[in-house]
Amino acid sequence: MPNVYDNDWGEQAEDWSGGGALAKRLTPRGWEHALGASLYELGPGNFVVYHAHHGSDELLIVLEGSATLRTPDGERAVQRGHVVHFPPGPDGAHGLRNDGDAPVRFVMFGTRVSPEVVEYPDLRQVTAQSRHGLFLIHDVEEAEA
Repeated sequence: MPNVYDNDWGEQAEDWSGGGALAKRLTPRGWEHALGASLYELGPGNFVVYHAHHGSDELLIVLEGSATLRTPDGERAVQRGHVVHFPPGPDGAHGLRNDGDAPVRFVMFGTRVSPEVVEYPDLRQVTAQSRHGLFLIHDVEEAEA
């Protein structure tokens, strides 16, 4: 049974976004489940890349520490006990950054929509994935002026 305060993170999957977070699934893997949840820990200087899901809702619950949350409305601090909802689409874009000296631990819940498209504006990339094994990363070209 997973425990959000357990420090056994197990083997870590590739962090292709480069943010450096530790991660642990709290719900079973597989697209047959309508709700996903993962525990994350961001060390000082680490981040969750700014992104927007086009099909899934996400819900952030901060368990320990304080981080900087970036949304389309700007940046603000989130800390222990804060709960933030991110709806699908551009209005739900979000990223987290640990500017402090201590780790930040949080749970991210999300609906598991298939197919799903996720935008990463800062990386100029879009991903698409489905319960049927599709996963692709597309580099977005600069728009011509």
